[in-house]
Amino acid sequence: METIDTARGDLKMYFDFGNVLVFLVLGLGLAGMMLGLGRLLRPSNPQPQKLATYECGELPTGNAWINFNIRFYLIALVFLIFDVELAFMYPAVVVFRDAVLAGQGAAAFAKVLIFVGVLAVGLVVVWAKGDLDWVKRVPEDPESDIREAA
Repeated sequence: METIDTARGDLKMYFDFGNVLVFLVLGLGLAGMMLGLGRLLRPSNPQPQKLATYECGELPTGNAWINFNIRFYLIALVFLIFDVELAFMYPAVVVFRDAVLAGQGAAAFAKVLIFVGVLAVGLVVVWAKGDLDWVKRVPEDPESDIREAA
């Protein structure tokens, strides 16, 4: 009797691995099918004009390797932080209703407030450092004026 239960357990384990294998094969097959379908249906016109860089309808000017201001990167990071905050707020609000019905609404609300508070402190820090300003001023050094006068 013990060997039958062991055999059933082994079969269940293989069945679970079989599910993973089926989904893996279907996923890879679907990805391959979409890539092949795209290659089959897309237009092919490899002329130099067709392969040129496209800049919003304008002719490309200058070299692509230019100095890029780091402030754009910082603003993008701050945007992503608050964008992710909104992505996390939606599930929190959905679960909040269930917490209220279970009698734990105050604890759930406190957790949401802590989450928003941490992000608000981050916004205040970024704002205080001046990282949200597009035009930054060069800090004035009073000693540099003395050295230039001498």
